[in-house]
Amino acid sequence: MMRVSALTFGGAGERPSRLRRLSGISIGLVYLCFPVLEIITGEVSGDRAVWGGAGLAAFVACYIATVLSPRNFGDPTRLTYWLLGVTTLLGIGLAMAFGGGWLTLPIYLAVVYGMALRPRLSVAGVLAMGLAVALIGLLKEHDPGTTLVLVFQVITLGVLFMGVRNTRMLVARLRQAQEEVARLAASEERLRIARDLHDLLGHSLSLIVLKSELAGRLAESGSERTVAEIRDIESVARQALVEVRDAVTGYRQRGLSGELDGARAALEAAGTRLTIRLAGTPLPDALDELLGWAVREGVTNVVRHARATRCEIEVTMDEEVAALKIVDDGRGAAWCGPGSGLTGLTERVRAAGGTMSAGPQPTGFALRVTVPHAKTPGPPVTRGVR
Repeated sequence: MMRVSALTFGGAGERPSRLRRLSGISIGLVYLCFPVLEIITGEVSGDRAVWGGAGLAAFVACYIATVLSPRNFGDPTRLTYWLLGVTTLLGIGLAMAFGGGWLTLPIYLAVVYGMALRPRLSVAGVLAMGLAVALIGLLKEHDPGTTLVLVFQVITLGVLFMGVRNTRMLVARLRQAQEEVARLAASEERLRIARDLHDLLGHSLSLIVLKSELAGRLAESGSERTVAEIRDIESVARQALVEVRDAVTGYRQRGLSGELDGARAALEAAGTRLTIRLAGTPLPDALDELLGWAVREGVTNVVRHARATRCEIEVTMDEEVAALKIVDDGRGAAWCGPGSGLTGLTERVRAAGGTMSAGPQPTGFALRVTVPHAKTPGPPVTRGVR
């Protein structure tokens, strides 16, 4: 029964396929063996067996239709309410008409209530099913011990799957929050760049405007200073272009240290615990830039796709190679196919003569970059865990 609910009901952002739902249903319908056996063994016979079999088939059909009906998780549509109503009438009606093994049908109703309805309605529905089993057991003079077990199963399974529903709703909200954090971080970075470029270009463009106006007035009067002012405008414009290029280059190539600081801020905002290990000699400028790029792409995938709770970044540098490893305990970016970020990183690493691998591992996702280099003089340095 636990298997059927785990596969049958999908939360927001995680919708199992219909094939998986149906396979789960086939496992969870084991409780139907009790009313079916009563028909097969002749305990229910004659016209009662015909009507019981037809009613049981209708109940199963309505139950499956309810499970597969389109709806928002925990917020059913009108169609789902109609299907729930018909399924409830069939389940309670069959249990009252036949008793015995048919008292297992309210278990399915309790599970559906627990997974599909809003919290208050779920609690009311589960309690109502438990009370219905108890009353029908008393009216049909069913074995008190068996009736008590069935009531216990109705209550416990209903409460269990209410908890499953709440957990999946929290997971969906957490994923939305992580995506919002990534979006806000990108927006904040764009705003920061815009502010810095505004400050950088404000003075230069103002100066260009003033000199252009002055050059226009001098040209009208035929002054010899016109050429000098035009040359000043050209010089200021070229200098502004150089400053913009330097600024943009600085943003795109912050180096390993800056990218590690940015990674820590982004992952902490996303609720992911980060551990950084650095060991070996200082990195040459070219490798520092390349590994910084790799850290940025790897951490971006962790924030946007992995939904991890823990991430480790390890950088080592010896006399022959520089290596970077980013490991998280999430699902990584492989599930959504290769992205342009990892593709571009692969091309950069190959151009530097290195190798890169990225893919799932037993406990999450791993990105590894290894780049050979010429021996760089300098004393070995070992930096601990940050």
